[in-house]
Amino acid sequence: MSTVSPERTFCFSVTAHSDPATLSRVLEVFALHGFVPSRCHAQRTQERGDRLAVDLQQDGIDQRQADKLAARLRAIVLVETVLLSEKAFALAS
Repeated sequence: MSTVSPERTFCFSVTAHSDPATLSRVLEVFALHGFVPSRCHAQRTQERGDRLAVDLQQDGIDQRQADKLAARLRAIVLVETVLLSEKAFALAS
């Protein structure tokens, strides 16, 4: 079993329909895997507020777990897009 660096942080950017159930369904994906996101920001977008942008960060997981979370997020009916990236930190010299 590989050791996961606690410094590893994965970022999830979710765009979805603005619906009362959207945010809870997005967060539920993390909860079902036993995670509490280290950061979460949600904001209604577009002129009429018909879209929801949710940005989440999860520390201490590996690439396989991040890919699994992203796939589960993409399976939510209200979700339009999910972008996944790994946060990079500058090394001090």
